Amino acid sequence: MVKRRLLGLSLCMGLAVAASPAFASKTLEAIKAKGELSCGVNAGLGGFGIAGSDGKWTGFDVDYCRAVAAAALGDANKVRYVPLNAAQRFTALQSGEIDMLARNTTWTMSRDTQLGTTFGATNFYDGQGFLVPKSLKVKSAKQLKGATICVQSGTTTEKNLADYFKANKMTYKPVVSEDNKVVVAAYNEGRCKVLTSDASQLAAIRANDTKKPDDHIILPEIISKEPLGPVTRQGDESWSKLVTWVHFAMITAEELGINSANVDQKKSDTTPEVQRLLGQGNNDFGKAIGTDSQWAYRVIKQVGNYGEVFERHLGKNTPLKLDRGQNALWTNGGLQYAPPIR
Repeated sequence: MVKRRLLGLSLCMGLAVAASPAFASKTLEAIKAKGELSCGVNAGLGGFGIAGSDGKWTGFDVDYCRAVAAAALGDANKVRYVPLNAAQRFTALQSGEIDMLARNTTWTMSRDTQLGTTFGATNFYDGQGFLVPKSLKVKSAKQLKGATICVQSGTTTEKNLADYFKANKMTYKPVVSEDNKVVVAAYNEGRCKVLTSDASQLAAIRANDTKKPDDHIILPEIISKEPLGPVTRQGDESWSKLVTWVHFAMITAEELGINSANVDQKKSDTTPEVQRLLGQGNNDFGKAIGTDSQWAYRVIKQVGNYGEVFERHLGKNTPLKLDRGQNALWTNGGLQYAPPIR
């Protein structure tokens, strides 16, 4: 009986140790030592990641870099942006050139299991579509048989295109480049009749890279699932969790009606859920991800909640004019949903 009790006590102690938070992150310590977050972004995609003439980076993905810096370093401005094309992005992450990738990157099984990467929360649900000139008088992708189609190589877009045309027993002539700027230029110069990419990217290209946006339409078919979100290196689970929970905090803030304008006022709210998010009272969930109790407060104050970031860069008052659609909160019929902070 004594042996059984000792064995039970030993097992319980073992489980307690196993369940304790492991927040020692080599990546986070290295970031703190150098005083900045190195974040891989798109080399130039309006609405998501683009550098202005003054060198200042803006965009939906850029704000995710800023949010993580706010949580990890206390300052959303402590970011070094590394512009990357599709071919460079995973190598830069694997080599340690960047600490995280925030560059319209699709979560797939092969990328998740074969490249030494960790995909966390999906911060943008997308799907592949087709951009065509109105003068082509095409209303459906099923009418694109034999068309010349511009597509970026080394992407899921290229593979989805091949699958779609094979499934529909149609032929096409690809015009490819690993540089998206070259692909867009080829479309604008008429070297292809169709441009294919994620629908959000097509909206950005139409708004920012064509001479007359109203002369182009995005066809109604969405031919793929493209879950996009930040990516980290495999092997540092604590760092990956920090990046993931920054997104969940932004979603939770929107659910609770907390934004960058009212977050200071909300600190006095006694609602338990609000107190847990903002680190009030005895709530310190930041310790488990290697930071402090005010991590989420800083994210919201310095960057905003999810809805603020979406509307700032992609929403109805921007050149892209995107609906929330699948990226609405789950309470509004969308897919954006955060596990509870508790």
